[in-house]
Amino acid sequence: MNISIINPIDHPHWDELLLTAERATVFHTAAWARVLSESYGYQPLYFATIEGGKLAGLIPVMEIKSFLTGKRGVSLPFTDFCDPVADTAAIFQALMGRLTEYGNRAGWKCIELKGGAELLDGAPHCEEHFVHNLDLAGNAEGLIKSLRESTRRNIHKAEKQGVAVALLHTREALAAFYGLHCRTRRRYGLPPQPWSFFEKIHEHVIGPKHGLVALAVHQGRPVAGAVYFLFRDCALYKFGASDRRFQHLRANNLVMWEAIRWFCRNGFRSLHLGRTEPENEGLMQFKRGWRPADGKVAYHKYDLRARRFVAGKSGPKTSYTMFKLLPVPVLRIAGHLLYRHVG
Repeated sequence: MNISIINPIDHPHWDELLLTAERATVFHTAAWARVLSESYGYQPLYFATIEGGKLAGLIPVMEIKSFLTGKRGVSLPFTDFCDPVADTAAIFQALMGRLTEYGNRAGWKCIELKGGAELLDGAPHCEEHFVHNLDLAGNAEGLIKSLRESTRRNIHKAEKQGVAVALLHTREALAAFYGLHCRTRRRYGLPPQPWSFFEKIHEHVIGPKHGLVALAVHQGRPVAGAVYFLFRDCALYKFGASDRRFQHLRANNLVMWEAIRWFCRNGFRSLHLGRTEPENEGLMQFKRGWRPADGKVAYHKYDLRARRFVAGKSGPKTSYTMFKLLPVPVLRIAGHLLYRHVG
């Protein structure tokens, strides 16, 4: 089997090749590779096999070199899920063999996979998260009837309170969202990702209209927003944020609903609501109000020294009390310094 190591940033027809692979998502695209590589300096190493012009197998990896967290391969950093693409189990095993061989030579301590449990024959996982997928077949008017009653009520409340939602592709809209994002991350006890990361998202995803920003405004003030990525006929809810002082307006619900209406009008067949940590009950409740199909994604870590998959989460926590106490400017500095090591 001919396995190549490809940098999708340098491949002139990478996204066209992805269209030949049914399991490819927005996270496999060259745009997302550019965002990660240019934001954090990661090296893209996409282990791929191409047969007859078709992408038969792919494990996309970014090499992270960090004096804090070690040298390792991650598929992929800051990505909700990233299932390997493999037409057969034999192709996946061949890709993993080449990947582990490379990792050993490069001095990695481990390989991290975000998905692909069905190909790993019951290997232990180090993390597990909920995922939610909303079927958009039909029209928005029919879909609203299936929503949880409280979700419908919150949509109508936001409308009556005069909340207006715009769907935008501008850098200014993303900057307004980022202000909300910083406050939301502080509330959850985490530093925000650096603004440079969101600048790259605008440059490679939002600006070229492979995504959009949904921004809710009340009396001239941004109060809630969301960032969506688009690929094929699938939309993905990547980031959501709000100003807690205006929580009573229920603007988050109207943001999601206006985005859903737009997706339905423009021929999208599904909306993936991203991953949810099991302990984040508030986010879980919000997402389940849209009546999506729930599933789970398992993350796996292959220890190259032990030559086996290992259980037990060893990465950063999902919340830190000290970050809730720091001002946003200090948190932004912390995010700028730390995120490239986390991956």
